[in-house]
Amino acid sequence: MSPTSLDLDVPMPILEARPLASRADLAACKDLLRKGSKSFFAASLLLPKRVREPMLPVYAFCRVADDVVDEATEKGAVDKLRDRLASAYEGKPQNSPVDRAFSDVVREHELPRAVLEGLIEGFSWDADGKQYETIEQLEAYCARVASTVGVIMSVLMGVRDAEALARACDLGVAMQLTNIARDVGEDGRNGRVYLPTAWLEEAKISREQWLLRPTFTPALGEVVARLLEHAKGLYARADIGITMLPRDCRASIRAASLIYSDIGRVVQNAGFDSVSRRAFVPLRRKLWLLLRALTAPTPKLLPAQTGMKIPALEATRFLVECSARQTLLTTNEVSR
Repeated sequence: MSPTSLDLDVPMPILEARPLASRADLAACKDLLRKGSKSFFAASLLLPKRVREPMLPVYAFCRVADDVVDEATEKGAVDKLRDRLASAYEGKPQNSPVDRAFSDVVREHELPRAVLEGLIEGFSWDADGKQYETIEQLEAYCARVASTVGVIMSVLMGVRDAEALARACDLGVAMQLTNIARDVGEDGRNGRVYLPTAWLEEAKISREQWLLRPTFTPALGEVVARLLEHAKGLYARADIGITMLPRDCRASIRAASLIYSDIGRVVQNAGFDSVSRRAFVPLRRKLWLLLRALTAPTPKLLPAQTGMKIPALEATRFLVECSARQTLLTTNEVSR
């Protein structure tokens, strides 16, 4: 057949882009998760393969991005990070195992770019030493550095319902608030205070004076207790969202919620002193919580929570709006 006789009405096959990442690249991402967050890694083991595998490069990219900003000695680190994100979204990632694997996930799962840009904005707030006067301002920070991950996890699960995304954001904020409560002393020794300055002032604590010599006082303990109580309410809101996830994803998210909230219990048992000591959940306790999540992956909701629709936090609304789609899961997707 001559070139002029080709049937131009016959559709040409669509060629899928070949993966950029190798098996070694994916193994490097997994290693980063295993070393970077033992709690998150433990919970991820309960995820189905279809979610766990793309989650690894996303976590690795977030982890590397955080380290880049934390270890930067010169200005411009955040701008370079934004360029790095743009390259990954354009399918031209930097020559890094993490970037190649992350670029594949971005393309295959259509991750909302605005969510990752929000994450980087949170890192830039850290780099600038931003202070948070109110709990609402602190929630805005948590939304960027933690709820972004919750939204991405939901997208990887195929869940893009607005209400489910709002509850995933609640869980992200709750976890980050728990981290802040746990790391008060460590952050203070590094010249950082994440506790709302308005709460410190109410407790008659001078942020500047405390940073000169980070020590625990009963007044500081009351602020930490107040933060954990706020987080507790968000964990309860997030429980509603777990019931909206595919069945094979619920145990993992329930485990993450149980383990992180248990950090708050450890801080409480220490008299809310997270300055002279750092709370951690022992391995035996983590295993028990994992088992609990496996046997009861769907939380028991309070009567007041049943059928209750709660709007997204003001701080996380932008994440929900840029990620939500009007999609319905099939019966098989919900039950698998």
